[in-house]
Amino acid sequence: MTNYPDTGLFIGGSWRTTADDLPVVNPANEQVIGRVACAAPQDLDDALEAASKGFGVWSRTAPRDRADVLRKAAALMRERQDEIARDITLEHGKPYRQARMEVIRGCEFLEWDAGEVVRAYGRVIPSGPGINYVVHQQPIGPVAAFSPWNFPMSQPARKVAGALAAGCSIILKPSEETPAGAMHIARAFADAGLPPGVLNAVFGVPSEISEYLIPHEAIRLVAFTGSTAVGRRLTGLAADNMTPVLMELGGHAPVIVCEDTDVRAAAASSAVRKMRNAGQVCTSPTRFFVHDSIFDEFLDVFTERAAAVVVGDGMEPGTEMGPLANDRRLAALAGFVADARAKGATVTTGGDRVGTSGYFFQPTVLAEVPGDARVMQEEPFGPLAAVNRVGSLDEAIECANSVPYGLAAYGFTNRADYVEQMVERVEAGNLSINTLEASVPETPFGGVKSSGYGREGGLEGLHNYMVVKNVSHSISIV
Repeated sequence: MTNYPDTGLFIGGSWRTTADDLPVVNPANEQVIGRVACAAPQDLDDALEAASKGFGVWSRTAPRDRADVLRKAAALMRERQDEIARDITLEHGKPYRQARMEVIRGCEFLEWDAGEVVRAYGRVIPSGPGINYVVHQQPIGPVAAFSPWNFPMSQPARKVAGALAAGCSIILKPSEETPAGAMHIARAFADAGLPPGVLNAVFGVPSEISEYLIPHEAIRLVAFTGSTAVGRRLTGLAADNMTPVLMELGGHAPVIVCEDTDVRAAAASSAVRKMRNAGQVCTSPTRFFVHDSIFDEFLDVFTERAAAVVVGDGMEPGTEMGPLANDRRLAALAGFVADARAKGATVTTGGDRVGTSGYFFQPTVLAEVPGDARVMQEEPFGPLAAVNRVGSLDEAIECANSVPYGLAAYGFTNRADYVEQMVERVEAGNLSINTLEASVPETPFGGVKSSGYGREGGLEGLHNYMVVKNVSHSISIV
């Protein structure tokens, strides 16, 4: 008995079941643990109407009062973190300890935006006598938001935080594979006193829901986290209606390891972070470009630490890496490894599925991977790292920038001139030096090139959910 909750639709402040639903599967054992409701067109119409009415109330609520509700919801989720983390582990597979960390991270998004919205100032522009120019920041309107399966709670929380803090209402479409995180967010906000219709959550066939919601005139912003291919599709739908979008799309993060760094520390830290969330992270360090003089030592330590990662059921104590989220990822990882092997890469550890039950895959390290291998061009989104040697920082930066993605990038060095070159030349929205942490709630997060545009988090993230209105006021008619 898992006690995993069945998940309904949350519309207009109430939960509802539907005639159609989908199974939720535990990826550790492939067993069905619950059901998630699927929205029909009437449900979506109801959500659109509820969001429109909710916006009318919430947009006129004082920023300090909005902030109080966000903080109350965050406090409730902190109190419930054990329950939420258990459900996340059951539906996603990640280790329970990592699931608890995800709950806290989601709460931190809410708390940051709650504090920031009371500082979302306008400004007065100097003018002549009898004339005032005042710039106001106002909520953009109802938001259609789409979040992925890899972080069931923190990804939807980031979008909910920005939208609600700014004064928008939101229709959230989380993943049907991992619905419990969003369910717990909706439950916490309802208990915190959020007015009905401000937050709505719907599930169903993703393409059908996006094609129904995005073109609707009530929707004033589309916020999406997911693959570049889907992001392009949703951007096209929004463009037909001149609806702005916030796109946080796929990455393929490079790691530049310079010859002056602490090799063993960089390798061990990289191997652990690479396998976090089973590598199913858009900022996961994947393409390693290591200076030739330290390559062998780096590869040895990286391989040793990756091979030592404890793989198992996320509910078992001691598990460091759980299963992949679904069987599609198993097939994808096997394909990347086979392609790299065929093109001459060396597998230094891993490369295969673990067992026959559950979607487990070995932590995998590929060395000396040719540039035309798929894994060097496509994000594997799994516990797979490619480690290559380079002769200089210039070569490493050239390799780092060789893909169409630019979400996160990392570097290990103690030289100020190397840092400066990376800052100036590496094409990424987020660059981390001597750390593999790509973002925190108080910093802006987003990509360049095919990794999307717009920012979530920080001051910049809140502004995506607002519009600027300039008011010119003359005392006399002129």
